[in-house]
Amino acid sequence: MQVLTSLILAAFAGYVGAWYFGRVDGNFALLLFMATVITGLYWLAERFYFLPQRNKAAAELEANAQKRTEELHKQGISKVDSDVSEAKRHILAQPWWLDWTAGLFPVIIGVFILRSFLFEPFKIPSGSMIPTLLVGDLILVNKFHYGLRLPVLNTKITEGTAPQRGDVMVFRYPPKPSLDYIKRVVGVPGDEVAYLNKRLTINGKPLPTNALPEFFDEDTMRYFKQFEESLGDKPHRLLNDDSRPAFVPGADEFEFKANCRYSVEGVVCKVPQGHYFMMGDNRDNSLDSRYWGFVPDKNIVGKAFFVWMNFGSLKRIGSFN
Repeated sequence: MQVLTSLILAAFAGYVGAWYFGRVDGNFALLLFMATVITGLYWLAERFYFLPQRNKAAAELEANAQKRTEELHKQGISKVDSDVSEAKRHILAQPWWLDWTAGLFPVIIGVFILRSFLFEPFKIPSGSMIPTLLVGDLILVNKFHYGLRLPVLNTKITEGTAPQRGDVMVFRYPPKPSLDYIKRVVGVPGDEVAYLNKRLTINGKPLPTNALPEFFDEDTMRYFKQFEESLGDKPHRLLNDDSRPAFVPGADEFEFKANCRYSVEGVVCKVPQGHYFMMGDNRDNSLDSRYWGFVPDKNIVGKAFFVWMNFGSLKRIGSFN
């Protein structure tokens, strides 16, 4: 078992190392699932086989020591060194290969359940959601709001609440599902979404916007026009960059692209059933549904709702719209 456990731990370490150095596309959900299964098997083996065997060996040691003491007493020897506590402690102790597997199972299964069905942490890697979310924000994503899904497979097992316009949603990037993206839902199934001359229109109705003071982006050291837009129940902020054109350059080929019409003014798309149209709040600095298409329901991960830490600015902690 020591050799087998060493090989299993080496395989995990090798996978993590290859992922870290970019040799493979890592899948943390799969890695956590495999760790849960393997440590769970070791935990069952420990509880129903290895621990009873150690208890049995300790009991036999104690019985043999007691028997020896009684035999020596019969021979008139009263002073007997019969303390077997140290030997029992050594016998009952978990070997390292169980300590690193069965011993970790309660922690791993707790993380697995929490991450798979309740809340999952994410780190914002880019500025596509500025000013709502900044680079370095550590956020929490509600995994059950849109319905519970099986880990790894991402198959929905409960209905939950359908995504609404204005939700900030984490999803699997359609061109490369191993990557998680975060954008705002601007179009739900059946909507006609138009983004023309940097103005968003849903089903023929322009969304109301109010001009706000310019936003200073500390990363680029530039000021950008900032607006408040009412999409859904609560308003949110967005940015526009006057130096960027209104048209969408270099849109990819994607499923249902025939539902979209591109022009020098921008794009108009009819959202197909079971899909969503996503956009970043940093409108001119976001690769979103305008470029790579619609997000299918099967790619949904969860609803982002809370910044739990930003080590560069603690005042960022809190909920957001």
